[in-house]
Amino acid sequence: MNIHQFLLILLARKRLILSTLLVTALLALGWSLVQQKTYTATASVLLNYKGVDPLTGLTMPGQLMPGYMATQMDIIGSKNVALRVVDSLRLASSPAVVRQFQEATEGKGTVRDWLADLLLKKLQIMPSRESSVVEISFDGADPAFAAAVANAFAGEYQKATVQLKTEPAKNASTYFNEQTRQLRDNVEAAQARLSKYQQEKGIVSLDNNRVDVELSRLNDLSAQLVVAQAAAMEASSREQAAGGNGAAGSPINSPDVANNALIQNLRVTLASAEAKLAEAGSRYGRNHPQYQSASAEVAKLRSELGSAVGTVTRSVGANADVLRQREAELRTELAAQKTRVLELNRTRDELGVMLKDLDSAQRAYDSASERFSQTRIEAQSEQSDISVLNPATAPLEPSGPRVLLNTLVSILLGTILGVGLALMLELLNRPVRSSSDVRDMLGIPVLGAIEWSAPRVRRSSMARLMGPRRLLRLN
Repeated sequence: MNIHQFLLILLARKRLILSTLLVTALLALGWSLVQQKTYTATASVLLNYKGVDPLTGLTMPGQLMPGYMATQMDIIGSKNVALRVVDSLRLASSPAVVRQFQEATEGKGTVRDWLADLLLKKLQIMPSRESSVVEISFDGADPAFAAAVANAFAGEYQKATVQLKTEPAKNASTYFNEQTRQLRDNVEAAQARLSKYQQEKGIVSLDNNRVDVELSRLNDLSAQLVVAQAAAMEASSREQAAGGNGAAGSPINSPDVANNALIQNLRVTLASAEAKLAEAGSRYGRNHPQYQSASAEVAKLRSELGSAVGTVTRSVGANADVLRQREAELRTELAAQKTRVLELNRTRDELGVMLKDLDSAQRAYDSASERFSQTRIEAQSEQSDISVLNPATAPLEPSGPRVLLNTLVSILLGTILGVGLALMLELLNRPVRSSSDVRDMLGIPVLGAIEWSAPRVRRSSMARLMGPRRLLRLN
């Protein structure tokens, strides 16, 4: 079918098309005039996309997600918000509403759910294209009621967002409260173990001064032991020399004996007495009184010298014993000090482990306590990042039915319906309307066409009505 054939069909079926168009337009106009007037009330709410949390001072990352606006629209149109609106407006307590519910549902379900579904059917949510404003519209027969419902949806949506934000905070607050109690018990247990350990070990202070003092004392004892060992070795050598065990084989050659002032004086006196004895021996005989006197003097001096040498020798030996005893005492004290230092190091290590446990438990308790305080404040917060920008007011003009729009739409639909009916009739019984139809339908070439037009004669109305029948009979 080409355009020429299509136009011929429209021309032939113009009465059907116009009749269908007229009927459709009349029906749409009548339906629009019969319909009850509806009023649309709109409330605008502002969603703070980049709002700052008043508690933490941080930008909330959830509001920066692309689906945040769609999520908020779903919350507005949720059953939960609709039930809140029903409760806030007390719609379920009206006897007329209960009666309508009984007639519509035969008592199945609840009035609240039925009203919530009805409100959601007449609710329209329209977000702005380039802003954070969302318009909440409600259609109703009563302009005041429509405005009240739109404002109720905006208010309950604001409360719902607060509840959605505070409910997780309340659950987290309860969890952190339990964790805080357990962590506080852990801190108390760690503190009790540390105190008991300090009492058992006699630790007064937790600092490292005691260990430093003991280490200093250990170093001092080590230095004193080295000095005592050197002194004891030297005293032993002197004792051996003074005891006649030296290289010279005589205590007289010992430095302690040789350097003694008394022994030196005795030796000088003995030498002088021996000189006198030798002189007396050369002059007198052995039985001479002067010789006897000089001999007795020499013997006495020798006895005194031997006694003095013995005294010095014993003194050197006693000094060596004292130094050796001092060395042994220092060794004992050094060993005891080493044991004490090792014990202090072990105690310090065990104490360090306990202190770390206590510090770890304290940090965990402080962190949980801080989070508990923050979540408790968040759970008690009633601040919302949703604010009502423009509350709904009762509209003065009805929003529907739109007579002009419905008429224009009916004209379009009537035209399409009329053309469709014309084409359907043509397909069911397709007549020959042009030479191309003969060629296409019969396959016979067309040699020529005679144009014929009916003569213009004045006929009566009855003749005009019978004219098509006569033509049909001739055909």
